[in-house]
Amino acid sequence: MAASNDTNRQRKPQSETGFSDFAEGASIDPADVARFSAQAALWWDAKGPFAPLHKFNPTRLAFVRDQAATRFERNAQARAPFEGLTLLDIGCGGGLIAEPMCRMGFAVTAIDASAKNIGTARAHAEPQGLDIAYRAATVEQLEAENAGPFDVVLTMEVIEHVADPEAFIRSCSRLVAPGGMMVVATLNRTLKSLALAKIGAEYILRWLPAGTHDWRQFLKPDEIRKMLAAEPVTVHGPYGVAYNPLTDRWSESTDTAINFMMVATRD
Repeated sequence: MAASNDTNRQRKPQSETGFSDFAEGASIDPADVARFSAQAALWWDAKGPFAPLHKFNPTRLAFVRDQAATRFERNAQARAPFEGLTLLDIGCGGGLIAEPMCRMGFAVTAIDASAKNIGTARAHAEPQGLDIAYRAATVEQLEAENAGPFDVVLTMEVIEHVADPEAFIRSCSRLVAPGGMMVVATLNRTLKSLALAKIGAEYILRWLPAGTHDWRQFLKPDEIRKMLAAEPVTVHGPYGVAYNPLTDRWSESTDTAINFMMVATRD
């Protein structure tokens, strides 16, 4: 999903986007939502267009697990270490993060602007008996409804796709409960990420469909820190994530030039 730099851009009528089933919100880019909706049925195809996320998922899940275990003083090796805690997965897609978080014991609410994504996620979770509160909604809608707050808020690989990143991330942070935490995962706006995450991944290696990302929408860690400066949270990180082509695996790294995560805690 590639979002425009012009946050004042006029939204296309639904008939022009070819997609009429998405949740409204100030941060939503209808064209971007339509792009992901068109591939909604393929979220759980490990060899399809979301294959990179399937490979990336174990590393980001482990990061969230370990950060939450430290924050809430839980045993990460327990069967359901986070029982009794609530989690909000923003931009959940087909549920690749929501499902394992539910298995870890969280009471999970998962939202996405695309109703088609929510349909896919719900259809995949229900036969497994996973009680996840899926909803086609935006973070602005939840904030307006005074939803939550949640012990953990996740926005993973979402902020680089929204029309107004600052408004989006500040709304996300306001859904964090006192004592809770938010995890943000995104891509750094560097020449290295342009070469590898954009040109290499989309046009050379074909890991992602061309046009998935707009490099101009990538954010630097300091920019995220500044966006959250007015909110009552403490920002930690960045924490790097790197890909090893020899092992075909992702892992945590000190290299934040391409993928990174940040944690914001509310005391």
